[in-house]
Amino acid sequence: MSEPVETAPGAEPRLIVEPGLSARVAAIVEPVLEGLGYRLVRVRVSGLDGCTVQVMAERPDGTMTIEDCEMASRALSPVLDAADPVDRAYRLEMSSPGIDRPLVRQSDFDRYAGNDLKIETAVAVGGRKRFRGLLLGAEGNSARIRRDDAPAGEPADILIPIEDMAEAKLVLTDALVAESLRRGKEAERLRGAQNDNRPAERPSGAPEQDHSFHRVSGRNRGRAQHEEGE
Repeated sequence: MSEPVETAPGAEPRLIVEPGLSARVAAIVEPVLEGLGYRLVRVRVSGLDGCTVQVMAERPDGTMTIEDCEMASRALSPVLDAADPVDRAYRLEMSSPGIDRPLVRQSDFDRYAGNDLKIETAVAVGGRKRFRGLLLGAEGNSARIRRDDAPAGEPADILIPIEDMAEAKLVLTDALVAESLRRGKEAERLRGAQNDNRPAERPSGAPEQDHSFHRVSGRNRGRAQHEEGE
């Protein structure tokens, strides 16, 4: 796995974005998250538990703790209540990207090169919309993958424009889990060093766990509930 390149929130646009209502919610929450030092990864509005608005975010280095999720949720709730983009009561779910995370920016495709991923495109590429294989990295605004199901006589390597993708997501493998655990230990060491006022090298990592923070919001606001590792 390649070491991540940190970019400031808002410095790099997402190339894979959501449609419809999710896009309207994203337009509201993204500047708020950037003001807090986070980057929006994805917004998804679903019918789970009546209606759930999931906002996935991260720090520029790829980390996102439960405390970060709580802070972001508290900031987003009044903004979403004022804008009122959802026409019914909903549950706001603030979460980290998790281990088998979606990739949405060009730098994501470089950061996680060397891992397996699956892609679904919005338009057909070479006569198909679903791909799975080894991520080789980004080339401009496209991603190169080595397909594990390439038909005989066709090249295994293929270049797919990132903006043509509806979704790109890492595949959970033993190697990905091991790398995430390694980076999680680095993050713990950093936090311990910071608490002791000792200098330490900042970890370069993806979040080692999937953290989320839930809040009943919108037209039927209630008590917040903390959850971790869903």
